[in-house]
Amino acid sequence: MGHVTRMTATGAFGITFVFLVDAANLLWISQLGEARLVAAIGFAYAIQFFSVSVAVGLMIAATALISRSIGAGDRARARRQAGAAIVMAMSTLAVVSAAIVIFRHELVAFAGAEGETARLAARYLAMTIFSLVPMSAALVCSGTLRADGYGAKSMYITMFSGLVLLVLDPILIFWMGWGLDGAAIGLVLFRFSLLALGVYFAILQMQLVARPRLSTLSTLSRPFWVVAVPAIATQMSTPAGNYLLTIVMARFGDDAVAAWAVVARLTVVVFGGIFALSGAIGGIFGQNYGAGALDRVRRTYRDALIFCLIYTLVAWALLFAATPYAIRAFGLTGQGAEVLWAFAYVGVGGFIFIGALFVSNSAFNNLGKPGRSTLLTWLKDGALSWPAASWLAALFGAPGVIYGQAVAGAVMGVIAALWGWVYVNGLHSPPSGPLDADPPRPYPNPDRFRRR
Repeated sequence: MGHVTRMTATGAFGITFVFLVDAANLLWISQLGEARLVAAIGFAYAIQFFSVSVAVGLMIAATALISRSIGAGDRARARRQAGAAIVMAMSTLAVVSAAIVIFRHELVAFAGAEGETARLAARYLAMTIFSLVPMSAALVCSGTLRADGYGAKSMYITMFSGLVLLVLDPILIFWMGWGLDGAAIGLVLFRFSLLALGVYFAILQMQLVARPRLSTLSTLSRPFWVVAVPAIATQMSTPAGNYLLTIVMARFGDDAVAAWAVVARLTVVVFGGIFALSGAIGGIFGQNYGAGALDRVRRTYRDALIFCLIYTLVAWALLFAATPYAIRAFGLTGQGAEVLWAFAYVGVGGFIFIGALFVSNSAFNNLGKPGRSTLLTWLKDGALSWPAASWLAALFGAPGVIYGQAVAGAVMGVIAALWGWVYVNGLHSPPSGPLDADPPRPYPNPDRFRRR
């Protein structure tokens, strides 16, 4: 539990700080007094979430392979894997970003944006989407640090970059008078800051990344994509579900979509610890699985579920107390205020179960069954969330979208937690065969390796 908590705390601090700055970005925009600006960011966020999820999926694949190699005692292979993973991540995000820019107007319109709101959302996407290419490299660097146990250094990447954005946002939005364009420029600079710090800590200081070579790219390609494809598919379910729910919420007007954008920001701020938990335990699972320490794998799963329960209960109480102040700060009225209250009453509690789903996904992704993560998340976001939200929105209006999301999360969270525990508890031997085309090596005694 101590190791889970330490790794999660460093990740949570970095992630939560970045998302807090992102929420501050939305707060600055809301102070301009135009709901359509906040709604435009909400629509753009729903679309950009897809490409961010691709980057996260690639990071998960890199972390899984690198941590297993470290656990098996082959650090040279881990360095080669990290270098190749950066190249593949950047190449993939370049293609994805180009596609989104080309079809941005159609995507925004399909999400339900109209008129000036749609134009602003498309402009925001065009200005920010290509900055996901350097961000993808930074995420792989961060995952590499976490795979080797350097949680604090991984935290510094996001924390210091967040400080840059915290300073730049009010200058660009207000002092320079650039409004929504200023918010977009600040986001681009933030992502390039992530890359600079990722290169410094992972490549220059810790030397965890080897120069990519064509031979390594060739040998790593298959095992990397075996993990990356289902990991990306798993990550894509969340933005797909969010996109569908945005369409449902759009029926209730810009005020409701503005509140939905606020809910999205508050979710990642309040539950940064849960999002960090799934990333932190991935490296722990991978190292111990690679070293054959299956008792530690089982303890990690159990302790992660306990951590998730306690964290969510504390976050629920804090957010409930802070909701009136958030409503006033973001200028929400009418249905917008009702949506935020629904989130405070019901939506936050649903993360007890959604967090359990994240834990099981991390176990499946890093322990050889990534397809199960894909199935579980798509059942929640693709098969359950949209019909539940549509049905409950017909009964309760805009807050029904929040209720539907919570119901879907509760159902699939329970199923995922049980299925993950049965699988982890049934592991009896370490993985067999090489992780790439390198010659296989015997598994060392796990007691030789001390966890950071």
